Amino acid sequence: MEVLYEDNHIIIVNKSPGEIVQGDKTGDKPLVEIIKEWLKEKYAKPGNVFCGVVHRLDRPVGGIVIFAKTSKALTRLNEMFRNGAVHKTYWAITRNMPPKESDVLTHYITTTERNNKSYAFTTPKNNAKEARLSYKLIASGERYHLLEVNLMTGRKHQIRVQLSAIGCTIKGDLKYGDKRSNPDGSISLIARNVKFIHPVSGKEIDVTAPVPLNDNLWKALHDLVEK
Repeated sequence: MEVLYEDNHIIIVNKSPGEIVQGDKTGDKPLVEIIKEWLKEKYAKPGNVFCGVVHRLDRPVGGIVIFAKTSKALTRLNEMFRNGAVHKTYWAITRNMPPKESDVLTHYITTTERNNKSYAFTTPKNNAKEARLSYKLIASGERYHLLEVNLMTGRKHQIRVQLSAIGCTIKGDLKYGDKRSNPDGSISLIARNVKFIHPVSGKEIDVTAPVPLNDNLWKALHDLVEK
């Protein structure tokens, strides 16, 4: 577990692809429990350790996840997420070039629990929720392209389904139309940066997760951005 930021009220970690944030039917140990054990050992805390889940990342996605270490921070962060006061930026690798170098996408998303999949429509549908994001193309290699994505709403599988809807399926994302899986079962999407005002101290928090530089494609596209 890589801790990117910690204070008395919050802890921000870099989730590895394949980890789950909260417990689910798989029975695999979730990240929240790993953090509780880490905090208990680090601070020699007796009894139960508080660690509140504020938001989640899909299992095959890596990058930034915020947890609350106090109930006060959890309540306030939950409200901030509802109000759009937490600004999240993602990086996604796609096989296809987007139709525009930058754009704002608006879709209406429904989710089917049976197959845990979301569907994006260009016009309103019954029970569909509006989903909005902006993207820009920040690097291109010979076969792959790197998009920077900013979420304006938080819907299930939102980035995955909206990019797929414009022909830009994320590399390795078989669920939304890619042809081949990544060797480690991940999809090439990371929660790259988060910015918000600290719910207790009021100071600005700006945290960036590293890209997986042990992956040659991520490293090559990252290097193009840095040039």
